[in-house]
Amino acid sequence: MLTVDFSRFPLAAGDRVLDLGCGAGRHAFECYRRGAQVVAVDRNGEEIREVAKWFAAMKEAGEAPAGATATAMEGDALALPFPDDSFDVVIISEVMEHIPDDKGVLAEMVRVLKPGGRIAVTVPRYGPEKVCWALSDAYHEVEGGHIRIYKADELLGKMRAAGLKPYGTHHAHGLHSPYWWLKCAFGVDNDKALPVRAYHKLLVWDIMKKPLATRLAEQALNPVIGKSFVVYATKPHLPVGAAQ
Repeated sequence: MLTVDFSRFPLAAGDRVLDLGCGAGRHAFECYRRGAQVVAVDRNGEEIREVAKWFAAMKEAGEAPAGATATAMEGDALALPFPDDSFDVVIISEVMEHIPDDKGVLAEMVRVLKPGGRIAVTVPRYGPEKVCWALSDAYHEVEGGHIRIYKADELLGKMRAAGLKPYGTHHAHGLHSPYWWLKCAFGVDNDKALPVRAYHKLLVWDIMKKPLATRLAEQALNPVIGKSFVVYATKPHLPVGAAQ
């Protein structure tokens, strides 16, 4: 289930991509399939080991084109082990809401992104997230949980202040907001509640089968209750004659 829309965020074969806070690797895998040179970074060593196994399995199965590469590694988003201007593309999906120093993370991403490079940032959308917080303290008051809810203008302002130039936004996963509202209402750890189980089956069916009915429903719901807010931006080139 991708949050980044690669029709709005074009990726060229050979692009060097950083998936920061990659989690289970969904965006890293898609970039690898598209021929990129992918570096997936997360602080969770267990998840990184699983991502590395999947990269190896994809290579063995021939799912990535010739020239594509993939590396998974543990790392700190506030102290990335890469030189300046290392990547053509940076993706950070559903991560910044967890990190106290979000300005520091933005600064690190801008540092390692090449001038002219592209970045995709996704965070939980303000409205649906507020509903989750109102329904359940357990949803967010957990170690490593969400510590803030971004308003769109706030995130865009922080990105501009970091030196990025946003060029597009949209909302994603409109079908998923009701699922999380149900989980918060019945207990975030209570997967046995009938409404939660029934809605989960719907989501699995949607992901596996991609039927037209749910595709159209999600397109209609995304602007209204899309679970994620997605921003695409570029790192401008320095003006001619500017100090390096």
